[in-house]
Amino acid sequence: MKVVFRILPFEGKCLYVVLLMAVYWCTEALPLAVTAMLPVCLFPTMGILPSKKVCVQYFLETNFLFLSGLVMASAIEEWGLHRRVALKVLKIVGVKPAWLILGMMITSSFLSMWLSNTATTAMMLPIANAILESLFGNVETLKENCDSQVKMHVLHFEKQMLATEDRPDWTDRSEQKNLEEARREAQYQMKVWKGFLICIPYSASIGGTATLTGTAPNLILVGQLKSYFPECDLINFGSWFVFAFPLMLLFLILGWIWIAFLYGGLNTRKHDEREATEAKATAVIDEDYKKLGPIKFAEVSIAFFFILFAVLLFTRDPKFITGWSTFFNKGYVSDAVTGVIIISILFFFPSQRPSLHWWFDSRASNTPYVPLLSWRKAQECVPWNIILLLGGGFAMAKGCEESGLAVWIGKHLQPLTQVPPSVAVILITAFIACFTEIASNMATIIIFLPVIAELAIHVKVNPLYFMIPATTGCSYAFMLPVSTPPNSIAFASGHLMVKDMVKTGFVMNILGILCVSLAMNTWGLHMFNLHTYPDWARPLNASSASVATYTIATMNMTG
Repeated sequence: MKVVFRILPFEGKCLYVVLLMAVYWCTEALPLAVTAMLPVCLFPTMGILPSKKVCVQYFLETNFLFLSGLVMASAIEEWGLHRRVALKVLKIVGVKPAWLILGMMITSSFLSMWLSNTATTAMMLPIANAILESLFGNVETLKENCDSQVKMHVLHFEKQMLATEDRPDWTDRSEQKNLEEARREAQYQMKVWKGFLICIPYSASIGGTATLTGTAPNLILVGQLKSYFPECDLINFGSWFVFAFPLMLLFLILGWIWIAFLYGGLNTRKHDEREATEAKATAVIDEDYKKLGPIKFAEVSIAFFFILFAVLLFTRDPKFITGWSTFFNKGYVSDAVTGVIIISILFFFPSQRPSLHWWFDSRASNTPYVPLLSWRKAQECVPWNIILLLGGGFAMAKGCEESGLAVWIGKHLQPLTQVPPSVAVILITAFIACFTEIASNMATIIIFLPVIAELAIHVKVNPLYFMIPATTGCSYAFMLPVSTPPNSIAFASGHLMVKDMVKTGFVMNILGILCVSLAMNTWGLHMFNLHTYPDWARPLNASSASVATYTIATMNMTG
């Protein structure tokens, strides 16, 4: 049967803009933020959308939630609270290689839930290098020792071959055994060093998936859900955390086992020198922690507002219990409102403990007033280009919706309707994870999320069943140094090779895909009622009688 693809001029114009932006985003022919502003130029001039509908997409409430997370992160970095948390965790887990790798991964993933994964990696790598140097010495010296030991091993082997058979040289055999042991130890130390460096960017990428503000693709999901399905209110900070945090923990544990196994962290052989160097590493961590001094008033204040920030976001409308938003008019208070309220306090709350004597004696000395966060610091730390990129994604989605392009794409995905939904989840996650290796995760999710939403509508599957795995999968970029900024930072240290990342990242991608599939078909299925086709996903012009309800189980049987 011959299939004819016809596209109307209106949809064709929008498709041209989408393809142009996709090429520019993937090739970075223009800066990502500049490409994100193309809808402002092209949609009105090509008759796709009026400018008043385009421009408003660049600062939706989702952008305010993202902005509040960035401002909170800049306040944490300003007073060094993240460094104190990192060193405290490392003190607790100890310095055995396997446990220290776990400590690095736990700390990096936790910080990345609230800070950017790039900032987390940049902060954790110097700490890791200091610990590694105390364990194994300078890495360049270690490499030289490895090379020299291999050369000496070859020379001794040649000397032994030239020796007479009737007079074995027991001294040479003993030296050869010592050299072999030293070579193995040097290789072990180099493997552990690589394991330390590679676990930090990986865990930072994994940790960002646990919260809505942890990584931009999560917020793009929320924004596009509000654009395509205005009646869908299932995804907010609390409900996402309940779903994604166990997924993050599961993936983190599996990733730790794989990295520790691959890079020698699970080696339990006793070695006197190792015990001595581990004691030195413990002393380094203790010394760095002591240098921070006693905890300051500003750090306590930031910690309080950070906990309040997380608790209020989590309890606003967690879905499984009644949230505090019920005290206000329905639909009036969102996560963005909560975030902006908390960060506004940071700009006037004092960073030093106020003196109460001044209230009773005006001549008494008072501490100088310095707020926890200044606007200048906030301006320096907020990546405004990412906010523009978010807006560009929302504008593109709005154009696809208004022009009918999204519906046109959905109609031409007929072959995919024969794939069982549970298999489709694996395929979607794998495809997105592979594509994001060569393109930024934000560009990837902006391009493909509208297509995936239309696919779900066309096959009558709950859209969240496809959209959530795609969103999570675009953060699983582990195989190449250019995949994400954290990978690039770790690779720039000069101690990792591309083959190290490919070998480690390939298995990490498989583990991530399997974890997402497990989460979607177990607790995610019940949390978001993914086994039914929801009313909020039905076409607006369709009657309730004309659209049937399909279950995932039924589709699996018919597929």
